[in-house]
Amino acid sequence: MGLEILRDKSRYRSIAFTRAERERLGLRGLLPHRVSSQRELVERVMTNLRRLPRDIDRYMALSSLQERNEHLFYRTVIDHIEEILPLIYTPTVGEACVEFSHIAREPKGFFITPHDRGKIKSMLGNWGQKDIRVIVVTDGQRILGLGDLGANGMGIPVGKLALYTACAGIAPRQCLPVVLDVGTDNEKLLRDPLYLGYPRRRVRGRAYLALVDEFVEAVRARYPEALIQFEDFLTPNAYALLNRYRDRVLCFNDDIQGTAAVALAGVLASTRITGAKFPEMRFMFLGAGSAATGIADLIVAALVEAGVGREAARRQMWFVDLEGLVVKGRKGLLPHNLPYAHEHAPMSFVRAIEALRPNALIGATGAPGTFTREVIERMSAINERPVVFALSNPTSKAECTAEQAYAWSRGRAVFASGSPFGPVTLEGRVFRPGQGNNAYVFPGIGLGVLACRARTIPDALFLEAARALADLVGKDDLARGSLYPPLKQIRRISRVMATRVALKAYALNLTRRKRPRSVAGSVRELMYEP
Repeated sequence: MGLEILRDKSRYRSIAFTRAERERLGLRGLLPHRVSSQRELVERVMTNLRRLPRDIDRYMALSSLQERNEHLFYRTVIDHIEEILPLIYTPTVGEACVEFSHIAREPKGFFITPHDRGKIKSMLGNWGQKDIRVIVVTDGQRILGLGDLGANGMGIPVGKLALYTACAGIAPRQCLPVVLDVGTDNEKLLRDPLYLGYPRRRVRGRAYLALVDEFVEAVRARYPEALIQFEDFLTPNAYALLNRYRDRVLCFNDDIQGTAAVALAGVLASTRITGAKFPEMRFMFLGAGSAATGIADLIVAALVEAGVGREAARRQMWFVDLEGLVVKGRKGLLPHNLPYAHEHAPMSFVRAIEALRPNALIGATGAPGTFTREVIERMSAINERPVVFALSNPTSKAECTAEQAYAWSRGRAVFASGSPFGPVTLEGRVFRPGQGNNAYVFPGIGLGVLACRARTIPDALFLEAARALADLVGKDDLARGSLYPPLKQIRRISRVMATRVALKAYALNLTRRKRPRSVAGSVRELMYEP
């Protein structure tokens, strides 16, 4: 019995087992004499992490800890979230995905290939846990800003679900990371003899959709109330799958909707610095993929609720891509771009800023350095306090750095980024820019819809999540240049957001559960505490 416990990551507590527990569980002699508190074990982990030379080494050390001592892993993440988050998620997870086939030790997650057609439902029975509440799934085709990484993309679902547990208290045993390994078009991976994925070019078209359909239906049969989060799909597939399932399955796409809620929260908070009236703001997006158009769609929904007509709200959104300003009549536009292709002469990015005079510039390109000095200076000439969001991940893909945004705007930019940047000192003033990390939103939304047993997740719930996050930004946060509350408060943030999301779902009659006397209490009851 004792050896079984030492090998069970969900029960193993290392030398934190008390004398009585060691006696009762048959652990006597299997552990050294010392009994340590969990706090001491956490500090030992952090000391050893800080000794390591590289972030990827720290990622691997934490991954190993997660494999052998689940309680200690999550206690460490929760207690040191600001330091650990960049190690288990962006930016380090990007490097981990690139190297996945070379550094993988214990495989984590569930892999589905085209060879599994017709067997997915029975295959899910191989997963040991039966009470699955949250599934994060990717096909690995657009991992962060790194492109097609195939099965190596498993690092993303694993990382996201670690944040569901650490940030919102979803129990680890209730989480399932999945890769739909339909092949890869990455030539380097196809030539790599150590690549662990399905070594074929990507399956597309009807065969691809049939596999996803079978997966979704298998999940509904095995885990009928589980939340499915789609992650890092190429833009056309991201929208196609979201539109296919959103009205009949409890699901969302984090790149489209989660990113949108975080960005909208930042925009709402920015008005407390700039003094701008939200219904009158104009927005320019660099990049026209799923993240950018998802943000625009949610901002439009918020503007409509604020009394702006839908078409007028859309005309406040302008997009620029590799070909310049997205305008009506341009050939080759995808369906999600069409609502934002307005009547205007084609022009370059900088000329479009001058002509359209946006209040906020939002980057979601995956192309580093595209917010040049000229771009920031033009935004600063138009706006006393220009809003600049460089949201691309990982850090190496950011449109500009925090230091560049502040220096080129002479400290006037209201800046947020997708990956973390450290404090910036300019002319004696210290700026601590906020990270528009989706971890602020997706765990809280997930917790909220699970607490009320929601049937679907319409945009109204993402709007409520964005407002909840914006409301939690304090005066001190704004004073130091941050549009988001401190990450160390993330469990409280998720709890408050989940309560508001659940309340909204009850009000919209979207739930399978009768509203309890205390919605906040029902949320707290779900939260795992390591």
